[in-house]
Amino acid sequence: MPQTPVTVAIYAKAYDQVKPLLDEMGRDIDLVLFDVDMQLTKDGATLEPEATDIDYLWFSPEVSHDGNLGAAFDLALRVKSLDVLQTFNAGLDHPGYRQVADRGTRICNSSAQSVAISEYILGQVLAMFQRHDEQRSAQKAGQWQRLPFREIAGTNWLIVGFGPIGRATAALAKAFGAHVTVVRRSPETGPTVDRAGTLADLPHLLPNADVIVLACPLNAETRGLANRDFFANVKQGAVLVNIARGGIIDDRALIEALDSDRLAAAALDVFHTEPLPAGDPLWQHPKIRLTAHTSFFGSGTRGRWYQLFLGNLPRYIAGEPLLNEFNPKDLV
Repeated sequence: MPQTPVTVAIYAKAYDQVKPLLDEMGRDIDLVLFDVDMQLTKDGATLEPEATDIDYLWFSPEVSHDGNLGAAFDLALRVKSLDVLQTFNAGLDHPGYRQVADRGTRICNSSAQSVAISEYILGQVLAMFQRHDEQRSAQKAGQWQRLPFREIAGTNWLIVGFGPIGRATAALAKAFGAHVTVVRRSPETGPTVDRAGTLADLPHLLPNADVIVLACPLNAETRGLANRDFFANVKQGAVLVNIARGGIIDDRALIEALDSDRLAAAALDVFHTEPLPAGDPLWQHPKIRLTAHTSFFGSGTRGRWYQLFLGNLPRYIAGEPLLNEFNPKDLV
């Protein structure tokens, strides 16, 4: 069990948001703040990172919003010791996480985005199935046009990755009456899963999938996973949604699959390069729905980020298992 008081480091802007809730918690903590310049302070006094032991460091969403994630990683590597890093990220493919983990730090990622992202996925699939773009075009042209659409009920969904986002997506798809297959490390099923397999089973699972959702971490196993061989096995007329990382898809193979009508449509929220360059062919492809890495940006996500931190900190102080502790073997 960690000794008390526990030293907790928080970005100053985030502390302004959670201070009342921390005060209500009444826990015995030594609070260390860091600012936009990554300067550590305690009770107004400046601390040298190399001489400071941190038990629990919180990378709040404000760190990323201010463009300070790289500097925050540098700080995490400079401090004398660091036991736990709690981050706002769901995917931990940033090389900084590997470096932090290599020094023995435990890392907890975030499940706060899962509600927003799963709703985004359902919204994109509904838009593609119900032909929203064509409906709007007909309305704009003043055309009374009946457009038949696909129903989610009875369709087969293949969700690659079964972390918090995959689990939330499976629950929503099941609520719409879909059959759900998931790809995960262990082929276990459950109330929201009709069938499960591993990455090795993909060639046998893809031909039956009407909807393919990429929700897996980017690592050595999944980089370039959706390549020509992948799309060669896809069911004619399937749709694909990628909310994971751009590096999971071979963009040229994706475009070939769309142009050949192997794949009916794709919704992409993540890309190899972000922001996506203006001349990239993905922008103008008629079968691609494209958003600017915004699937997590739901109205409740920020509150759930705070709740996760405020829920995990007492667990750490009490020496209890932490929520969302990430296995370092899964890092890129």
